[in-house]
Amino acid sequence: MKIVILDGYTLNPGDLSWEELEKLGELTVYDRTPEDKILERIGNAEIIYTNKIPLNREILYKASNIKWIGVLATGYDVVDVEAAKERGIPVTNVPNYGTTSVSQMVFALLLEICHHVWEHSEAVKRGEWTNNTDWCFWKYPLIELAGKTIGIIGYGRIGQATGKIAQAMGMKVLAYDQYVNRELESETMKYASLDELFRESDVISLHCPLSESTRGIINKETIAKMKDGVIIINTARGSLVIEQDLADALNSGKVYAAGIDVVSIEPIKMDNPLLKAKNVILTPHIAWAPKESRQRLMDIAINNLKSFLSGKLVNVVNQ
Repeated sequence: MKIVILDGYTLNPGDLSWEELEKLGELTVYDRTPEDKILERIGNAEIIYTNKIPLNREILYKASNIKWIGVLATGYDVVDVEAAKERGIPVTNVPNYGTTSVSQMVFALLLEICHHVWEHSEAVKRGEWTNNTDWCFWKYPLIELAGKTIGIIGYGRIGQATGKIAQAMGMKVLAYDQYVNRELESETMKYASLDELFRESDVISLHCPLSESTRGIINKETIAKMKDGVIIINTARGSLVIEQDLADALNSGKVYAAGIDVVSIEPIKMDNPLLKAKNVILTPHIAWAPKESRQRLMDIAINNLKSFLSGKLVNVVNQ
């Protein structure tokens, strides 16, 4: 059995091992695959793993030997799942591997906005503390989170993990989700309508999937409903935000600051308006990427294949 990984580098740049997959078949791992090499590299392989390399209808019908596809991510829009279903090819994804790391990243971004830790450290190293008249100084406003309200759009596993951290820090949580679980509500957490969440939140964190109903959910109209000085965090999907509208709101001061780990086109284009906006932290889609999280992803992805080979299907997205 031939196994091909079309773009393995981001999952495993060298600090993990493909050993368990090598036990299952003849494994070929490509760090990256150009679009014009996809069919050539698939060849006559039965098992294909992809992270961001697109497998469209044409490819799925021309690569006639494919029996199973594993997406090395939670999102699976890189695969034409309907075409795969027509061909009888199960497509699996990897849910829930990044709950801890992504919720942690939310607060890495938020706490940097609140305290500017790195910039104050650099100021000390430049001698600004040594040469300061007073025994302390700060270059930016410092923000205490306790008592403030965080609005979480999308209250699934990652949203709930983010909510727990927020509550541990003394924040109140307003959650918006298509599915409401009243058992999660407490004195410090309640569900709210989107309008209420926009109106009442000091911080808004995005954790919903990208769909036609959520695409551009942060835009000039919804920003206008928010508190002046709101902070926006996005570790979910870049296209949840109309980036020009957010940049305009940052530049006007309507939005105090933003912590952004994902953008609409990745890698980011140099004409992205957020690159020149005020008070924005931009990181290169790393919320998912701690080694522990990537190991969980690999373990689940390999287990998906082992289950298929034993006659079972798990984490299939096109049944």
